[in-house]
Amino acid sequence: MAGTALKIRDVPVHVTRCGYTGEDGVEISVPHGSAAALAEWLLRDPAVAMAGLGARDSLRLEAGLCLYGHDMDESVSPVEATLLWTIGKRRRAEGGFLGAESILSQIGGPITKRRVGLMVQGAPAREGAKIVNAEGQEIGQITSGCPSPVLKKNVAMGYVAKGFTKAGSEVNVVVRGKTQKATVTKMPFVPHNYFRG
Repeated sequence: MAGTALKIRDVPVHVTRCGYTGEDGVEISVPHGSAAALAEWLLRDPAVAMAGLGARDSLRLEAGLCLYGHDMDESVSPVEATLLWTIGKRRRAEGGFLGAESILSQIGGPITKRRVGLMVQGAPAREGAKIVNAEGQEIGQITSGCPSPVLKKNVAMGYVAKGFTKAGSEVNVVVRGKTQKATVTKMPFVPHNYFRG
């Protein structure tokens, strides 16, 4: 969870180690015109490997991490998104932060939906796929989904209605008009592998 502005080969860059993939590594933000030359220079070192957005997305999904605009946005509270860990104990006790009244009332209180992990049978369930109960009634929606390269299974995250959030709950997802079985699963799907020095 650190970042800094620096220069690499006289190119101004911003380097972060945010753990966004659930793994160790860094992200380097670089001016457009310098990206290719800097990447080629970095790749001369055999210890350096690049990952594209698809790889980053499957890693962050395996780690159960949200992508803003997909798994969370201004319409979703930290309680609904299972991100309560981001609000420190003192802040929960004192309040006084933006949205505190609404957020604090949801802790242990009524909410209508919650983010869950899903193991999906059949084809991968992608963003926007409906989550339905055994009777075919819509109870939620997939926000992210892909095949897990590590688990060799299809994983997804989405929001489901109260009553379907417990790990082991059986639900269905509708993928390209076909109903497929899915199981609510604890996240992360793949344990985080951060260096905690």
